[in-house]
Order: sequence, then C-alpha cells, then structure tokens
Amino acid sequence: MENLDRVVILDFGSQYTQLIARRVREAGVYSEIHPCSIPAAELKALEPKAIILSGGPASVLDADSPTLDPEILSWGVPVLGICYGMQLLSHMLGGCISKATDREYGRADLELTGTTILFEGLRDADRHKVWMSHGDHVDAVPDGFSVVGCTASVPIAAMACPERKMWALQFHPEVAHTDDGTVILNNFLFKIAKVRPGWTMASFVESTVADLREKIGDARVICGLSGGIDSTVVALLLHKAIGKQLTCIFVDNGLLRAGEREEVIGYLEEHFDLNLVAVDAQERFLSRLVGEQDPEKKRKTIGYTFIEVFDEEAGKIENVKYLAQGTLYPDVIESVSFKGGPSVVIKSHHNVGGLPEKMNLSLVEPLRELFKDEVRKVAAELGLPDYIIWRHPFPGPGLAIRVIGEITPERLEILRQADRIVQQELHATDWYRKVWQGFAVLLPLKTVGVMGDDRTYEHVIALRIVDSLDAMTADWTRLPPEILARMSSRIINEVKGVNRVVFDISSKPPSTIEWE
Repeated sequence: MENLDRVVILDFGSQYTQLIARRVREAGVYSEIHPCSIPAAELKALEPKAIILSGGPASVLDADSPTLDPEILSWGVPVLGICYGMQLLSHMLGGCISKATDREYGRADLELTGTTILFEGLRDADRHKVWMSHGDHVDAVPDGFSVVGCTASVPIAAMACPERKMWALQFHPEVAHTDDGTVILNNFLFKIAKVRPGWTMASFVESTVADLREKIGDARVICGLSGGIDSTVVALLLHKAIGKQLTCIFVDNGLLRAGEREEVIGYLEEHFDLNLVAVDAQERFLSRLVGEQDPEKKRKTIGYTFIEVFDEEAGKIENVKYLAQGTLYPDVIESVSFKGGPSVVIKSHHNVGGLPEKMNLSLVEPLRELFKDEVRKVAAELGLPDYIIWRHPFPGPGLAIRVIGEITPERLEILRQADRIVQQELHATDWYRKVWQGFAVLLPLKTVGVMGDDRTYEHVIALRIVDSLDAMTADWTRLPPEILARMSSRIINEVKGVNRVVFDISSKPPSTIEWE
C-alpha cells in the first residue's frame, strides 16, 4: 500500500469504527485503523492524507478518558472528528463540553446553520436525517470554529474551522441511517483532503502477492483450508505468490456441515493444482469436547486442538516457517482491542488468538485488513466461481457453537440434517444469495409434541437467518412465511428427534449472529 494515499482512522472505542474504514474504502481510498494512543512520530511516518477521529463510549470529561497526542493537531493534515472525536477536538482546543442527563440514541433532524464544503451536494439543502449515539455534547466551540449544524436537542451538531483544516460532527455519517452520509464523507476525502482514490481489489491482489513473495522467500507455508471463502482466497493468494511452497491442510474436526469434506476436497482437487493434505481428526476434537458446555471453553479447546494438529502436520514438512490464516477485520475487532485501541472485547476467536510458542511458526494473515465483501471481490479477481464466492460464512469452531450445550455425535447429526434442509430451501427459493447467512441451531432443551397418536418429547431447532454487509451489524431476515413453513415442516418430518422449530428474530446488536 506504499504508493496509495492513506487515510488513518484513530480508534476511540466505537463499535462503528470499522464502518468508517469500510466507507472510506468504498470510495476507492485506502484506510487503516490505529489506536488513538499511537505516538505522533509513528502516525506521521504513515504520511496520512487525512485523519478521522472515531466515536467512543467514554466521556472526555472523565480523568481516564482516551485522548491523542496534541502534536497531531498541529500538522495541518485535514481532520474529521465524529461523535467522541468532535467532543475531544473541542475539549483539546478550548471549547466547552457538558454531560447530557440522558444518552441520545437514534434518528434526528439535522438543520444546516452555516456554509461548509462538508455539506455540499446533500439532497435536502436545509434538513436531513442523521444518526445520533452520544452522551456528552459541545456547549461552546473553540476559537476559530463556526457552528454549521444543529438538531432540536443539540445546538452544536456540526462545527468547522477550514483555516485549521478541522471539521467535526456529533452524528455518525458512516452508518446507513444517516441520509447522504457517504456524500459527507466523500466531501471530506475528495474536496477537503483531496485524497487520490486508488484502492481496488486488483491493486490489493498485486501488492499482496508481491509482499507475500518477498516476506516468505524460499520458506514453506501451511494453510488451514476449510473450504470457506476466506481460507480459499488466502490459499489462492499464497499459491499465486509461492506456488508449491504452500501446503494446504484440510482438517476434518467432526464439526463440519453435511457433505462438506467431500465438497471442499473435490472442488479444490478438480480446479486448482494445490498441495492438499486431508487430516481426519474427528475423534481427537470430539473426545476433548465431551461434557463441555461453556461457549468460550469450546472455542478455546477447538482452537488449541486445531493448532496442535497443524503442529504435527508441520513437523512432516521441511522448512515450514509460516502458518497462513484467513483472519478478517471483524475477527480482529470483535476478538481483541483493535491494535491496542479501546474497543470492547465481545468474544474470543481462535483465528486471532496467537500461536503457542511450541509451534515455532510465524503467522501470515493476508486478509487481516479486509471486510468480507472485499474478500469476495478478491475472490472474483482470482477467478473463483460464484457458488464458492457466495458461500455463507461458517464459524471457525464449526457446529460446536451451533449445538448449544453438550456436544455429542447424535446431537451433531441432528443439527447437520436440519441445517442441510435450511440450505436446500434457501437455494431452491433463490434466497441463498439474498441473505448474509442462514443456518440451524440445536437448542439444549426438549419440548412436548404430538406425532400421530403418540406424545413426543424431543429436540428444538432454531432458525437463524440474517441480513448484513460485513457481520459487524445484522438484522433478522423477513423470510416469506411459506418458506419458513416449508423449512419447519421438512425438519420436523425428516429429522428424527425434532418436534419443534422456532425462528430467531433478534438483531445484532444487541444479539450476535451466532448463538455462542
């Protein structure tokens, strides 16, 4: 990315931070997220063409609130503060901040009260809907700033100081709920910061392949290949860079979907000349999960066992120095505080948990800075067919986190058969491509039912079908009732041991996409 204009987003802990980066990239501009604590010298070395300060859950009035090196504001690099970023700018530059009695969350009508290049080209010249999510607000702007927007409850909802190249918004332009948020961000990028667009998936492939080739040299790499789009793209990028120095390892952990092993291995052997090793480790994984019901312990057990299997396979190959993984932005942000930033940890994920020292391998994560939709664009660039590109995401721990509670071969088989029906019906009705993800979950309870003249006491299946752009937020899909009815009828009639099907109508947040 050395030759691309770069926009840096400083993370103050907002769960929307990654959406800012996504919007910037959608505009064809390369962006990176860094913690707000990044030293000024380190940030300056990145030569950012623009800096965006994210929102965050803290109050700038608290003694331990996150801040940034004040030197950064003296460079003359265009700065856009969003929500907490606006409050911090005001606080650091002499404005006045006060705490609200109640947090404002939701839509608001923005009234434009001043002229600024930031709001050029909006559909409504006077008012438009914006998305608020804040507690504190600015009572008085710093010297040199002017108020350019307000709402009914927030007198200062936008401020600008073109002389110092600083603009700030109390609302979130990066979320879809804000009308013309993309126009506002693009005005900042192209009219104010005059950033040159150059971020494309073709350029990503070219630069990534070159970087991998230089980094790896003549060493060998092993890649965990699940058959999902992430690991497949990682494998193809590495194959393009180093050819036969790559060995792909497919691990059957006993937690796969119905027919998945045969489908994955068959496709890759038929279409790509990869070094591929299939390992049957079902007994090892399932024996270690016996009696385990805690979701985090399940994930960690599977992660440790996964790495153990790789350690053994690596020992069979000479000169292996790297392990490749398909880690994505959402994995990183939801698993750890992003690059040291203050974002809240939601769950652990074995893809980003690091490797045990005994493995003695370095990690290669060529997709670590990409969102899922960008990975699909890379896949198309590499020539993968649509049915692979649009395959629904599947979690690293597999069906272990969709079998809620104890994992047994019998419960896994019930879930496999129910999930197979969900996939079949989504494909048959052309809804598979319309939704982000659709799957079945086996609940840890039984209910009373009647089949024929007999009373039954059997398992419950939950259907989880969601719409999303990048898995950071999601909404439940309004699937036509007739499709839900057919799924339910087929599962109850065809899957032995199930007498009830329910439909999950919760969104993310506050829920997650997976149940565990």
